[in-house]
Amino acid sequence: MHILTFGDARAGLKEAMDRVCADHTPTVITRRGGEPVVMMSLADFNSIQETLYLLGSPKNSRRLTESFEQLKAGKRSRTRLF
Repeated sequence: MHILTFGDARAGLKEAMDRVCADHTPTVITRRGGEPVVMMSLADFNSIQETLYLLGSPKNSRRLTESFEQLKAGKRSRTRLF
């Protein structure tokens, strides 16, 4: 994770944005007198939102966990869906 001050982020905004998109690593932007914020790519944000949605249902969360456990135990094989 990268950390930038507000001033550094403002001065190098394009470079900071390019880095979070290329590296898929969030950047924390600190500011005097205010809470820090996190900058991340839209793709990474959407991925997190999808994960939260899928794990939001206890039943779905259990099914996903069981599937991963079966995969690790060799009871399932990976399948390419698309």
